Amino acid sequence: MATITAADVNKLRTITGAGMMDCKKALVEADGDFDLAIENLRKKGQKVAANRSDRESTEGAAIAVVNADKTSGVVITLNCETDFVGKNEGFVKLATDLANQALNYDTKEAFLASDFNGITVADKLIEQTGVIGEKIEIASFERLSGAFVGSYIHAGNKIAVLTALSANVEGADEAARNVAMQAAAMNPIALDEAGVDASIIEKEIEIAKDQLRQEGKPEAMLDNIAKGKIQRFYKDNTLVNQDYIKDGSMSVASYIKSVDGGLTVTGFRRVALG
Repeated sequence: MATITAADVNKLRTITGAGMMDCKKALVEADGDFDLAIENLRKKGQKVAANRSDRESTEGAAIAVVNADKTSGVVITLNCETDFVGKNEGFVKLATDLANQALNYDTKEAFLASDFNGITVADKLIEQTGVIGEKIEIASFERLSGAFVGSYIHAGNKIAVLTALSANVEGADEAARNVAMQAAAMNPIALDEAGVDASIIEKEIEIAKDQLRQEGKPEAMLDNIAKGKIQRFYKDNTLVNQDYIKDGSMSVASYIKSVDGGLTVTGFRRVALG
């Protein structure tokens, strides 16, 4: 029987993030073999993950990161079950580390299969399920590329946003962040009119017409009035047409043009917990 020292337990705890007693038990069961102890902890994680597979994981951390030249970014959510875990410094660091790794992959599947300190990201999530005792998963994975990409993470890591601009001009960094803050606060459904699904517009037109009929408006007037309501819908729900939250006298599109006359917003990605 190998002698298990406090230093051994601390070493395993540093490697895996597991609790002290769990690490000691794993080392005892593995007779001091670190590799076997780590494998035992992973097996525990797999068991916990299976037991918690039907649990809801709506808390966690939303993280947005961009590459060094600010032409590409990724935004993810690392989800867990409780707000207590989601606010933990170690959990947020893990989410940030995973987001930085996700920058190198185009799909969630490739990211989950990639190597993360000797194991796949997918296996790391299973391991952490065992360590933390809650269901841990990557719920959102979104990429965005452009001439200039900026990011914003809302306080508490509940919402994270990427925005892309048409050019890397002076003031682009602040402008991209401001537009990302807009998207975080106002939750637009699309960038502009072209991005709104036709089925949504059809539904909004029918709702508007029904409301107008109830108000007693003549049938012949419904189409024109409904079109006006749709323009209001675009203004409220598409990013570039929304009133700019820092200056309600202009739209987001107008704000961007105030930074540079030829500048436009070319895309955004917004993810949120819950």
